[in-house]
Amino acid sequence: MPNTWKTSLNLLLKQLATEPRIAVVGIGNQYRSDDAAGILVARALNQHPSAADTDHLLIIEAGQAPENSTGEIRKFAPNLVLLIDAAEMGKEPGTVDWIPEEDIDGMSASTHSLPLSMLAHYLTLELGCKVMLLGIQAASNEVGETVSLDVLQAVDDVVIGLDELLRTCLSTPA
Repeated sequence: MPNTWKTSLNLLLKQLATEPRIAVVGIGNQYRSDDAAGILVARALNQHPSAADTDHLLIIEAGQAPENSTGEIRKFAPNLVLLIDAAEMGKEPGTVDWIPEEDIDGMSASTHSLPLSMLAHYLTLELGCKVMLLGIQAASNEVGETVSLDVLQAVDDVVIGLDELLRTCLSTPA
């Protein structure tokens, strides 16, 4: 089902506080082809209407060292952190899916300086927030700036889906 990530995120957003604070963290290396997916999502999401709500939404292009953004995330004090990254999930390139917390260590994260499981665990303990990882199946993480068409389409789908969900969630009156 192509929209399962949207459905589950929508349900989670409805369970958050009446004034949710959401940090979207785009992770990856723009010089390793499809590994740029998370960065591209963050960059594009910054151009959408939901990005205007700076009181309730923080969008970070974290690159390959997302742990360097923990101070900014901590200062924002979100109740939900969405990590977005290219991942090896054994699926068709461009597939978008949640990576369960217990599976984060098993995903390919060789381009990161710190395992994402450690970052997620730290944010959960330090901030008491929910941390979720949205993976985009890469076709290649080889050196080069060309992103595959499947991943570019997935990036567009994620940006549009997140923008719609965030605008709906953040515009709901308290």
